Amino acid sequence: MNIHEYQAKELLAKYGVGIPAGYPALTVEEALEGAKKLPGPLYVVKAQIHAGGRGKGTFKELGPDAKGGVRLSDSLEAVETNAREMLGNTLVTVQTGDAGKEVNRLYITDGVDIAEEYYLSLLVDRASGEVALIVSTEGGMDIEEVAHSTPEKITTITIDPAQGFMPHHGRAVAFALKLKGDLNKQAQKLAKQLYTAFVDLDCEMLEINPLVETKDEQLLVLDTKMSFDSNALYRHKDVAELRDESEEDPMEIEASKHDLAYIKLDGDIGCMVNGAGLAMATMDIIKLNGAFPANFLDVGGGANKEKVTAAFKIILSDPAVKGILVNIFGGIMRCDIIAEGIVAAAKEVDLSVPLVVRLEGTNVEKGKEILETSGLPIVSADDLGDAAKKIVGEVKQAA
Repeated sequence: MNIHEYQAKELLAKYGVGIPAGYPALTVEEALEGAKKLPGPLYVVKAQIHAGGRGKGTFKELGPDAKGGVRLSDSLEAVETNAREMLGNTLVTVQTGDAGKEVNRLYITDGVDIAEEYYLSLLVDRASGEVALIVSTEGGMDIEEVAHSTPEKITTITIDPAQGFMPHHGRAVAFALKLKGDLNKQAQKLAKQLYTAFVDLDCEMLEINPLVETKDEQLLVLDTKMSFDSNALYRHKDVAELRDESEEDPMEIEASKHDLAYIKLDGDIGCMVNGAGLAMATMDIIKLNGAFPANFLDVGGGANKEKVTAAFKIILSDPAVKGILVNIFGGIMRCDIIAEGIVAAAKEVDLSVPLVVRLEGTNVEKGKEILETSGLPIVSADDLGDAAKKIVGEVKQAA
């Protein structure tokens, strides 16, 4: 689960992390009121969407020459003008795709006199099973570009969660940022605060870009992103309440209600699979046969008839879907249960696109019998390769 910048900063402030003063706003009037509470004379109006690259983004309605989603404002009048231009308009960034995201929230913050910009993030290193602290002196830039062009400017510090954060980790962060004196001490303290927040809140990722050194030698978090392990949200009711469903795809929201792992993609062949690895393989083999998957959908190993029916409906609710491939390996999941769900959903939504089903595993013969006697135009496949060829062929023929 992702949250907005202002929400992330409010969480970090509880751990003592230094952030510039700021106020969220849902309307132009609230933006202006928030700015009036700040000392000024420089204000920053920031669009709040779940995507990076806001400052370099463009608004569809305003044209390519308009300012982006992060704007300096040297007066209250400028705050009002910028807020009016942003709210309700669609911001397109490198991370939103061409569709962009509508801006429904703003964050009005105090201007900061910046001396230097740094980068700092925490995430789980799956290779080592440790928390990785990634540090760079090249803040304010796309970290992917830094990694590609100047990888020597990135330092990775791993922390064993069984041992926890130790003083030498803080010193390593300060050293990587090339900070001395009081700034060195501030960096050590900040690294510990961020690590504590990361672990306490069950974060998947915590990114500070940029972390800034002000001209009066203070370290402040100027921008931040936080995402959380959805499986741990039951432990954090306060974090779960920060979810902004307007930033999410409606089909992904519906899938989450049924405990389905669903991600919408850009293709036209819908996929329903049990197991994340098998789902990835299914998408790969569809592409190998010259087509593109419309979604990633993992129904899980213990799905029941109702869950399968819900998954089928979600796939069919996507107007881009021109055909469906169901690929089930029945271990814990029984093939007859899958078949019953497919038949029930197909009848309920009046199936109008080609459907290819590959079943293997527990009760596979019974599952195939249910499909064959359903009276529906379901194409059976012998294996995954056969299934991919058949659904691609069916979709091309239907076109």
